[in-house]
Amino acid sequence: MNLKPGWLLLLSISAGVWSVPIDRNGDNQEVKEDVQEENADTGLYYDRYLREVIEVLETDPHFREKLQTANTEDIKNGRLSKELDLVGHNVRTRLDELKRQEVSRLRMLLKAKLDSLQMDHASLLKQFEHLDPHNQNTFEAKDLELLISTATKDLENYDAERHEEFKRYEMLKEHERREYLKGLDQEKREKEEKRMQELKEKHRQHPKVNAPGSVAQLREVWEETDGLDPQEFNPKTFFKLHDTNEDGVLDEQELEALFTKELEKVYDPKNEEDDMMEMEEERLRMREHIMKNVDTNKDRLVSLEEFLKSTEKKEFNSPKEWETLDAKPVYTEEELQRFEAELRDKEEELKRRAETLRQEQELLKERGKALEAQKREYQQAVLEMSQRQKEQQAADGQPPAGPNGELQFQPEAHKPEDKGKQTEM
Repeated sequence: MNLKPGWLLLLSISAGVWSVPIDRNGDNQEVKEDVQEENADTGLYYDRYLREVIEVLETDPHFREKLQTANTEDIKNGRLSKELDLVGHNVRTRLDELKRQEVSRLRMLLKAKLDSLQMDHASLLKQFEHLDPHNQNTFEAKDLELLISTATKDLENYDAERHEEFKRYEMLKEHERREYLKGLDQEKREKEEKRMQELKEKHRQHPKVNAPGSVAQLREVWEETDGLDPQEFNPKTFFKLHDTNEDGVLDEQELEALFTKELEKVYDPKNEEDDMMEMEEERLRMREHIMKNVDTNKDRLVSLEEFLKSTEKKEFNSPKEWETLDAKPVYTEEELQRFEAELRDKEEELKRRAETLRQEQELLKERGKALEAQKREYQQAVLEMSQRQKEQQAADGQPPAGPNGELQFQPEAHKPEDKGKQTEM
């Protein structure tokens, strides 16, 4: 798949959707047919649809040719989407089917989650931005444009959302710690606070962490992971060794794999004082640091040229010491107070809802009791009416009636003299 990085950028770059073999001079070469990397999920809720659309488009020679000359802006501003009108009929047919399947999938999700809302599924489909809900049967240029723009926006916001989630995680952890201490008497509280502080200090007593992308950090990987002589460190060879899918670039997963040795200096899952959620946040910060300083064209990929240029910078040999998360908190006291206020508001809202549900439950119980009493009264009235009807019929000499008012005939008893006549005969 001889695609340029611009296409990679916009169609799930952060998870390496494509494996694009290129030669070490940056020129495209043919795909190795027997080598296909299993790519990571992008994290997008329409990930499968995105991948399938890419695969189908890539089969069209015309579209492939346009991709060779397209740049990031061509893809981003929608000019590439107009080329969809020129693809083959079989490609359009397959894209139509993919869209119908995606619409069907979204309808099933909506039915499972939102049937209680008095809205039709067509209206609800408009909430999804990666396809045109007004045309649910065919895949048009607008669908490709929407898919590209939505994926681009979502992927660009992905890291920011992860940072925000981590901040809320840390604030919730601190909130729960404070609430726990409030429930203890003074002696136990002081003892627990001392224990927690000792754990925090123990966590901080870790070896020096090398700055990501520095010569010290890369040499350490070269020696301990690759098993090579640190004195023979060669940036170009290092790049080739860690371009694991041989696509000519280091994607975000390949970069993050380089930080494992540094992270192990700070975090150990066996230690009570080490939080693995913090380790993943540290990994994300390290990857962002490299992208900021090495990824000069901002395509979320590090090419060999960019990598080699970064090794020529002053910061490569003399970087600033890397500050881990324990150096300073990720939130302020003011942010924590706002977060706790939100928690209190949510708790009050949950209490109100619980009380409303309790009242509704009590009301339903009362209504159930009333209905049961009415049922018993009705059954009693029916029995009394039936009994009076039988008594009236007996008084009038009429045959008894059945439960639905039908007459019940009984065979007439034979008289004694009739029996005698039968005997004589």
